Amino acid sequence: MTTEFKKETLEEFNEIVKRYPDKQAATIPALHLMQRDQGYITDEALEYIAGLLDLPVSTVHSTVTYYTMFYREEMGKYVIQVCSTLSCYILGSKNIVEHIEGRLGIKAGETTPDKKFSLIKVECLGACGTAPVIRINDDYHEDLTIEKVDEILDNLK
Repeated sequence: MTTEFKKETLEEFNEIVKRYPDKQAATIPALHLMQRDQGYITDEALEYIAGLLDLPVSTVHSTVTYYTMFYREEMGKYVIQVCSTLSCYILGSKNIVEHIEGRLGIKAGETTPDKKFSLIKVECLGACGTAPVIRINDDYHEDLTIEKVDEILDNLK
């Protein structure tokens, strides 16, 4: 099966590319479009985007592997990213990860069997002043406690 943008997505991609003086600058927006359409970035998607942007596949691959916002495998409906950098760690992110692992029955880096939740540890979510922090899909949750995490998870079920 060939990975391609849907017709509407291709039109959106073409509009995005027009905004940049160099096609390579559209790499991140193109990857966002692909991930939105298929949930994660496959090897075929890397090749497709590289072809659209006239870039080496290695350039697109480097972008995908550098940023934590892009996934290389299928993820759950809710992707829980737990910041593991110093501020969050000192203020309890390790305990939060362990709590979520126990509650969901998975380890960091895994997805629940029902594909509802994926749990990953990431570097810096950029909210050190309100640590510890998690990001679930596009929503940030700050100043966390175990109780707040339970409330958040309860609201997702």
